[in-house]
Amino acid sequence: MTTLRVPRHALLAHKLTQLRRRETPSSAFRRLLAEIGAILTSEALRDLPEARTPIETPLAPMRAPALAGPEPCLVAVLRAGLGLLEGAQRILPEAPVGHLGMVRDERTLQPSEYVARLPPGLPQRGVLLLDPMLATGGSAIAAVARLKAAGAQTIRFACVVAAPEGAARFAAAHPDVRVLAAALDERLDERGYIVPGLGDAGDRCFGTE
Repeated sequence: MTTLRVPRHALLAHKLTQLRRRETPSSAFRRLLAEIGAILTSEALRDLPEARTPIETPLAPMRAPALAGPEPCLVAVLRAGLGLLEGAQRILPEAPVGHLGMVRDERTLQPSEYVARLPPGLPQRGVLLLDPMLATGGSAIAAVARLKAAGAQTIRFACVVAAPEGAARFAAAHPDVRVLAAALDERLDERGYIVPGLGDAGDRCFGTE
């Protein structure tokens, strides 16, 4: 699982613990997911190339660091990825945004795509893909394949919790895509849910069943 990184970040770990709690209501879950999305975005993009640009401060001119290229596109896997997207947009408010609708068959655990709305400029900008769960890996693998087919050259994937099985399967399918997770959990259960996990992120985020 060489593509996976779990940062040591006390605030991120604290917010994840609150997110995991069974009693956390949907309103707090959405807020925490957005806050975690902002932290993960900053961590996932910490190595973007920099350049020096001349500016004037109130006291003196200087050459200050700035991004060397345009901000990457943000792509959320529907629907739970919308929670992370809210936080990511706080960090990159001008980034183009795309959506991928992936649904998992609860019997076969295989994903299928039902919508794809992707911004132009994927090859030039690259992508930060957002989905709270990396469970079996099926949806994430399919989403990255879709982005590559659309021309994305540089893809980063940020999730909240990952299962070892899904992380290994994802690394085998897309060894060129780095994964950032707030936590690597113990395992998948017989239904393909992450244990200990945090439940169904979409249902908890939007108050559905």
